[in-house]
Amino acid sequence: MNLTIKPSKVAGTVTAPPSKSYMQRAIALAVLSAEPTEISNLSDCNDCRAAVGVARSLGCEVLEADGRLTITPPANGLNGNHLHCGESGLALRMFTPIAALLGSAVQMTGEGSLTQRPVGFMADTLRQLGARFECADGLLPITVCGPMKGGRATVDGSVSSQFLTGLLISLPTVCADSTLVVDSLTSRPYIDMTLQIMRDFGVAVENANYEQFTIKGGQQYRCAHYRVEGDWSGAAALIVAAAIAGDLKISGLNPQSAQADRAILKVLELTGTRFTFDADNNLIVNKNANLQPFRFDATNCPDLFPVLAALAANCSGKSAIRGVHRLTHKESDRATAIQRELGKLGVGIALDGDEMIVSGGSISGAVASACNDHRMAMSLALCALNASGAVTIEGTECVGKSYPGFFEDLESVIER
Repeated sequence: MNLTIKPSKVAGTVTAPPSKSYMQRAIALAVLSAEPTEISNLSDCNDCRAAVGVARSLGCEVLEADGRLTITPPANGLNGNHLHCGESGLALRMFTPIAALLGSAVQMTGEGSLTQRPVGFMADTLRQLGARFECADGLLPITVCGPMKGGRATVDGSVSSQFLTGLLISLPTVCADSTLVVDSLTSRPYIDMTLQIMRDFGVAVENANYEQFTIKGGQQYRCAHYRVEGDWSGAAALIVAAAIAGDLKISGLNPQSAQADRAILKVLELTGTRFTFDADNNLIVNKNANLQPFRFDATNCPDLFPVLAALAANCSGKSAIRGVHRLTHKESDRATAIQRELGKLGVGIALDGDEMIVSGGSISGAVASACNDHRMAMSLALCALNASGAVTIEGTECVGKSYPGFFEDLESVIER
């Protein structure tokens, strides 16, 4: 689906979408819980639907009614031999250790860009914990066979924190205690999210500077009701829309959230953009007609890169965003996609080692591709707001991966 966006101002109120990261974690914890879990403020994105499908494939009863999801684990323990994770990297890397709890072989599959993402880095850790792991050429499909027995294991955290999330979630349910020694962990805020939601479900883990995690075995998850908080990743696009093109009130966000992409507020400060939270915790962002260029390290929040590039394109000078190495295994080769597609709009982007240098200035109307990447589609839409002509975005349906209602929400605040 192609969509044309004309230069526009924005104004009004919009609600942040539910966090797909928290919802997927909540589903995983509900699968392992000792009793039914009700989840509210649901995300309807493709990644969350994939996680719901995995829960069903593990034998859980899943009921959705009145905007709430109730997950009841099977009375005789989890079962299943095939878990399909859609295009969700988090679902794959989080549910693989959960599948390794089972005493029979489970095949893990996916689709789209997920079939090209590395998975072999999980093998050594799972084998150290007593599970069998097989894959060809380091790619999907995977076959795992447990049960994991716990104990001591090393984890390579340099590729992704998502596998560590799966280990932290699954290991408290085995009988033995476990110790995970983690090397080169990226995206620490995502581990903070995991530890926080585990506490919400009644399970604690000892964290020694993100280098070693001590996990007591034999614990049980319980949370009768869990409400998913608003998504700072999706809201970041709305926040940048306001900074570029108008004043917005954005509801549904947690000002104290552990989400990595809350760092968008730090970038707003660097650009000189005014924002505040009102008494009801609504975030109010005001347009900045003189956006200052910025330097920002996005290593721990790589999902912000596309919207930060759009923000930088509207700044008066060169901005530098660090952490390019985190963009290789995304829905697109994201660094190259940003450089090429925003370049079609006249935005100068250079890749210098681990930095992306964005030259702010005029943005022209053009036709550009979302590259089957939800965050690229949002970035191009933001650039269109302050372009000199209309921008046509090819393949906008890809926003369904994380934020299906993005273009409807953007349209609702565009002034006519």
